[in-house]
Amino acid sequence: MTVGANTDDDNHMSETFDRVSDQPLLPLPRQPDGVGWPTEIWPEGVLASGVDAERVTALTTTIVADQPKELGQTLAMLVVHRGAIVAECYGPDLNADTKLISWSMAKSMTQTVLGMMVLDGLIDPDMPAPIPEWSDNRGAITVRHLLRMRSGLTWNEDYVDGDTSHVIEMLFGTGASDMGSFAAALPLEHPPDAVWNYSSGTTNILSRVIRDTLGGGDAYAAYLADRLFGPLGMASATPTFDEAGTFVGSSYVHATARDFARYGLFGLRDGVFDGERLVPEGWMDSARTMHAWDPEDQHGYGEHWWVMDDQYGTFSCNGYEGQRIACVPALDLVVVRLGKTPIDLGPAWRHRLVELIDCFAV
Repeated sequence: MTVGANTDDDNHMSETFDRVSDQPLLPLPRQPDGVGWPTEIWPEGVLASGVDAERVTALTTTIVADQPKELGQTLAMLVVHRGAIVAECYGPDLNADTKLISWSMAKSMTQTVLGMMVLDGLIDPDMPAPIPEWSDNRGAITVRHLLRMRSGLTWNEDYVDGDTSHVIEMLFGTGASDMGSFAAALPLEHPPDAVWNYSSGTTNILSRVIRDTLGGGDAYAAYLADRLFGPLGMASATPTFDEAGTFVGSSYVHATARDFARYGLFGLRDGVFDGERLVPEGWMDSARTMHAWDPEDQHGYGEHWWVMDDQYGTFSCNGYEGQRIACVPALDLVVVRLGKTPIDLGPAWRHRLVELIDCFAV
């Protein structure tokens, strides 16, 4: 048994167990013939025959309109089925052009950028991470260990107790000017690959590696624009950089729900968008392969993506307060939900998400 900070909403500690999913990886669906890629304009569709339209409406439009207290505040919901938008709704004073925060959904985007750099021959994920100050026992930590949150570095992902929280100190305290270096300076607590520990610091170490490899913050910003946001048509996406020129890949991308859905479709399409492969073959399969399990939330963890371990092969980008981009291979489905759900209401929101996914099992 290992102990690590989790999970779904980035805001509590939980016991975690190494395990292999009982579910085989399901194939990732291709874009249906005749359905255009949403590089510029999202195709819109209708609910397929057999889908419970009333229930879909109740779980999307009604939730946003009624704002039931047991779910917290839902700001936006968007459902993409078979490559087309079939449901979309926004809270008061919000619309399809409103940018909302990613929180830890950005971690998956950091994993994507690393995949692009692997494709470009710039990074080998199985070699030791190029951190100059790791000339001690931390030198055995590989990029892959960091992707799987198995570095062994000391870290406390606590969003409540500021006296013991590394993540609060990194994002808002003494580490805020150079987040990757703040996290990289922490000592090794366990041997690399021995323990899973969810860590926003780990992601910002990876982001620092990307910055250093590309040659600085300006080059990093250009790479994000030219290789990720541009090809996917994510025109609204705005990443935040710290003073050291490192993209805060743990937490900070602002974008519209439609652009977050573009990113989800990219993941569901195996890292291919508009006919172009943007990450190596197998990169998304590795990301959605379970390497740790959280029994409290019944979620697994892959490589900067979460794994629901359900019959549909669902994997997702998860963020603080219930942000979610769920990719559902068996149903060719993407669900985006953006909102503010306190930790104690998280189980109710996750149950509604499962209900919504089940509506498309026809």
